[in-house]
Amino acid sequence: MAVSRAMRRLLRVREIEEELSRAALESATGDLKRLEAALAAAEKRERGGRRLVVASVGTGEVEDRIAGLEETGAARRHAAALTPRIAEMELTITARRREFLAKRIERRQVETLVRETEAGDAIEAGRRAQRELDDWFLIRSRRGGDAGEEA
Repeated sequence: MAVSRAMRRLLRVREIEEELSRAALESATGDLKRLEAALAAAEKRERGGRRLVVASVGTGEVEDRIAGLEETGAARRHAAALTPRIAEMELTITARRREFLAKRIERRQVETLVRETEAGDAIEAGRRAQRELDDWFLIRSRRGGDAGEEA
């Protein structure tokens, strides 16, 4: 039984679905990395603000102290806003990874069916060819035997 066009089409659809799922996972992973980089930048900004406050204590500059406190506060608010988004993105990545793995399994199942069908077809074709050779040899040997009896 040859692999049907529908089965090959199904395999192609599964391959496309897997690729789309992989792209969605990679996109979400990239988004997470950008959010983590923004969080790291906010933490760096907070440290800079604290350094400005510490430096202003030594110089006595009130403006620097106020600027440092504002910088620290803004960085903390930014980090506080990013933290839940990072947690949400991690959940999204987990869901997309599961979806990707499910699509991969579906593709592999169809691929296995196609491969097994092709292997069965190859075995059957080999048997058919051997049977034809056997028949040919049998007919040839009978003709040779008949010619010997007539003479």
